[in-house]
Order: sequence, then C-alpha cells, then structure tokens
Amino acid sequence: MHVLRIDSSIQGPASASGELADLAEAAWAEERPDTTFTRRHLGTDPLPADAWATAATAGYIPAEHRTEAHHAALALAGTLADELRAADAAILALPLYNYGVSQHVKTWIDLVIAGGSPSERFLDGKPVILLTTRGGSYAPGTPREGWDHNIDYLTRILADLWGADLTVIEREFTLVGVNPALDQFTEAAALMKKAAHEAAAEAGRTLATR
Repeated sequence: MHVLRIDSSIQGPASASGELADLAEAAWAEERPDTTFTRRHLGTDPLPADAWATAATAGYIPAEHRTEAHHAALALAGTLADELRAADAAILALPLYNYGVSQHVKTWIDLVIAGGSPSERFLDGKPVILLTTRGGSYAPGTPREGWDHNIDYLTRILADLWGADLTVIEREFTLVGVNPALDQFTEAAALMKKAAHEAAAEAGRTLATR
C-alpha cells in the first residue's frame, strides 16, 4: 500500500490541517504497517508559480524549439502526475485561504493536469481523505455563509474530475484563541476540534483496511 500525502498550510508546526493529517496518517500506519508514504508540502516547499504557464504553452511548441524552462516545467508536471498515478490512496491537508484554495494548491492542481490529459482520472476509485480547516465559520446562517469556495472546487477536481473515492473532514473556528473577536465561540470550537480529530483518525483506520 502506497499513500500520497499533500500538505499546503503556511502555519508550520501550528497547522491545524497538518495536525489532522498526522492523526489520519498515524491511524492508517497502525492498521497497515506495510504502508509507504510519499509526502509533498506545498506550503513549505512551494512549486514555482510560473511552472504551469510554461508547461501549458510548451505543448504548442515543437519539441526541438522548447527551452530548458519548457522541459523543466513539463518534467515537473509529469512528476506530480506520476505521484498521483502511483498512489493507492491519498491524504490531502488543504486549508481554506482567502475564501478558496491557496495559490500553492491551485498551482499543484494545474501542473498535475498539465502532466496528463485534461480528462485523466488520476485517482480513479482510490480512497482519498480531504482534510480542510477554516479560521472562522461559514456554516448556514453565519455572516460568511457562501464565502467558502474551497470545498466545492476541491470536490469537483478530486472526485468529479480525478475520480477519487472522497472522504471530507472539516474543522472550523481554528482562529478561536488567536482572534479575540471569536472568543465567544470557544466552547463550540473545542467541540469541533474534538470531532474533527476523531473523524480524521477514524478515516485513517477505516480506509486503510478498505
């Protein structure tokens, strides 16, 4: 069993999404000690922002006229696509930033697509755990309802386009205790954290034995 883990937080050791991914990975490894993991951290080791445009335009240029930059971008896109193809499953820790996916994640997705065909199902039928976190709440009835453009987009890419058997685990109010304006939600945030941690570990255990 081979699992691809992708992180994208910019919070380092304080990452809430990384904490969830650690729980899922640990539970997975406990159930399947023979599992190998490939890890890529898009937040601490970001992909070149211009690589996708270079790889995408290279397809319209005869091979003999491509520059070193074209070849490097195509090679990177191929590597990222191959990581998904080689994985039996994936753990993806992709928090919401500025109401959507981060630039790091968007670059990764675009490069993966450039590394294959537009309709290639890189994760066809494979179990994938998507772990996402939000600093505040975007639930129905809240002032920011409808501002989360992260989950729907990632579901379209991971499940609808790439074919993943997707399990989504969400945690809100991660900025409680950091932003004083959210202090009134301390109890709710603690319950959400506990539920998300339990769900992440359970997903790791369950999907490892699927």
